Amino acid sequence: MPFAIAASRIQPQVLLRWSVAVAVATIVLKGLAWWLTGSVGLLSDAMESFVNLASALFALLMVKIALRPADEDQPFGHHKAEYFSAGFEGLMIMVAAAGILWAALRRLQAPQPLEQLGVGLVLSVVSSVLNGGLAWLMFQSGRAHRSIALEGDARHLMTDVWTSAGVVVGVALVMATGWLWLDPVVGILVAVNILREGVRLVWRSSEGLMDRALEPEVLAEIDRTLAQFKHPTIRFDHVSTRRSGQRRFVDLHMHMPANWTLGRAAALRGSVEQALMSAVPGLRASIQLLPTDVEAHNTDEEDLI
Repeated sequence: MPFAIAASRIQPQVLLRWSVAVAVATIVLKGLAWWLTGSVGLLSDAMESFVNLASALFALLMVKIALRPADEDQPFGHHKAEYFSAGFEGLMIMVAAAGILWAALRRLQAPQPLEQLGVGLVLSVVSSVLNGGLAWLMFQSGRAHRSIALEGDARHLMTDVWTSAGVVVGVALVMATGWLWLDPVVGILVAVNILREGVRLVWRSSEGLMDRALEPEVLAEIDRTLAQFKHPTIRFDHVSTRRSGQRRFVDLHMHMPANWTLGRAAALRGSVEQALMSAVPGLRASIQLLPTDVEAHNTDEEDLI
């Protein structure tokens, strides 16, 4: 997949700048489509493009903050800023859904004839092609760079594509049947669909802020790497993981014979840390050394109350 490989190499900031430009273009195209036709479905589509623009600008800001190095106020870095972007994107989607529902319900009560539907549909399809192409690029780059901000913006754009597809089908049915009530009904269905996507994004953002454990496949890779160093006199326990934006973290205890020199123990720990970070891109490993017959307890009784 040469195109997918090339897309994965594009930096998140570059794609988010493209997202801002595409959002402006789709606002113009969809706004013109609504102005020509008077369709509430196309109006709902245009409203979501404004949300795309605001979300892309906010995501670009958060990605820039996430790239800042650690400092005195944020000694562990600024990686979690991307979760705020995904949460904001989800909330903006919900706001757009509420606006679409309001406009659709009003139109359902008082249906109105639509005009110049052919031109309006063409403009909507062109804007959808722009959003769909950019969303595909964002998905490829987001997976490669482990950027939830980029993935959130990509999901939002794909929601916009499906929204446009539903609107086009609805308006086409109005043209074919003359049933004006189909236009606001499509708007309502679109609103429900993007509301679901908004809730999903907010939930994923909250999971990241609460230090969710790494994905099962990543945990399995960590276990396979540690298994290479296991020995009757060496064992690992208290393995805990979390994700912070593009960074992944693992903390664990490594037990070894008490009569080993500090230099020998430190050398082995360095080898384990390097192996873990090589096996899992973006991983930061922290290993505490302990004698074989010593157990560490990380949980206070007060934490269990």
